[in-house]
Amino acid sequence: MRDVAIVGAGMTPCRSRWVEKTFWELGQMAVAEAVHDAGIHIREVQAGVAGIYNDIFEFQAIPECGLQGIIGLANKPMMRVSNGGATGAYSMLAAYNLIASGQYDLVLVLGVEKALDCYDFEAQSPTPAVVQTIGYSWDPWFERPLGAHASESYAEVVQAYMDEHPGDLDPRARARIVELLSDHAQNNPYAQRLGERVTADQVLRSRYVVYPIRALETCVYTEGACALVFASQEMAEEIAGRTGREPIWIAGVGAANEPYFVGRDIERYKVLHRIYSDYLATQQALKQARLTIDDMQVIELHDAYIPQLMITLAEMGVVPLGRANDLVEEGIIMPGGRLLVNPSGGLVFAGHFVGGSNMMSTWSVMREMRARDLDHGMIHGTGSSLSMYGVVMILERRA
Repeated sequence: MRDVAIVGAGMTPCRSRWVEKTFWELGQMAVAEAVHDAGIHIREVQAGVAGIYNDIFEFQAIPECGLQGIIGLANKPMMRVSNGGATGAYSMLAAYNLIASGQYDLVLVLGVEKALDCYDFEAQSPTPAVVQTIGYSWDPWFERPLGAHASESYAEVVQAYMDEHPGDLDPRARARIVELLSDHAQNNPYAQRLGERVTADQVLRSRYVVYPIRALETCVYTEGACALVFASQEMAEEIAGRTGREPIWIAGVGAANEPYFVGRDIERYKVLHRIYSDYLATQQALKQARLTIDDMQVIELHDAYIPQLMITLAEMGVVPLGRANDLVEEGIIMPGGRLLVNPSGGLVFAGHFVGGSNMMSTWSVMREMRARDLDHGMIHGTGSSLSMYGVVMILERRA
């Protein structure tokens, strides 16, 4: 397997609604930024990977076909990846493997989503249509008729964890994390909620979406795009020689999907109080990188919901399972702590355009590593019903 680096990154601002831009134009904007950041011409790119979560959002069964020409990859190979909330992370994994295998030297990966073109004319709002569309992700015979949706799916895991570890995931600790991410987002010029400040007290007073998750602990719907340029070692070094800018290297990758079966005897297939896929993916990535979790200086993780963020950090080994409150109470992720978590503001404040959110996380980690002179960072993606998908990628700077 060959070494792989990321040599360019670009994204659009995150918005709740891009009225004036189409799905394809958002992709074009992000690609133009990434190619410019890398200091290359789009003609040099040999292949592409498109991360698009949902056909229904785009009103097209194969929305990636329209991207091919408009982003400059005419007559080049491009595959589409769709893996729920982990679509962006799995897209990056695909791009990594295309280069690590020796097949290509320069691959573009693009994540783009235009969620709010869905519209419920009866309710005069896009929200019911978006929720219904996401509901199509669930089993049509058992879960969907019961009203399954994204928040409910995560809440099952969170509630099972709280039953297993009474007292952990304390609401006050969760509220302080929301406040922290609100502060982080003020340093992200592309954040959807830039300029919005949320206090811990506001979080504790916000309504429940589904118990035990409150509205201000929940990610937002976003329209946007992010693109990255992956390169082989030879190509990365050539580009660095041209631009004088160091590449960011991918030191390790890991992925795991938990088994899943709806209805009766679900415990036979999944340990409900664990996000075991996050544990397995983290261990794989750390092993490949020959590092430990303590070597990580910045982590951008998929925080669809704040209690899930805390469980994921415990699964990664930042704190023991059952001690997630220590993230706040011992100051581990708080200002001045040993670990910088979601400096972009995360999915809760920066935005969640599902196909590209994990790529946005990569953009953020690269930005922080260069700005703060950090050696190691980690990106994480999760998704599907009951958080069954997990992907981890470790980045490093080399002397």
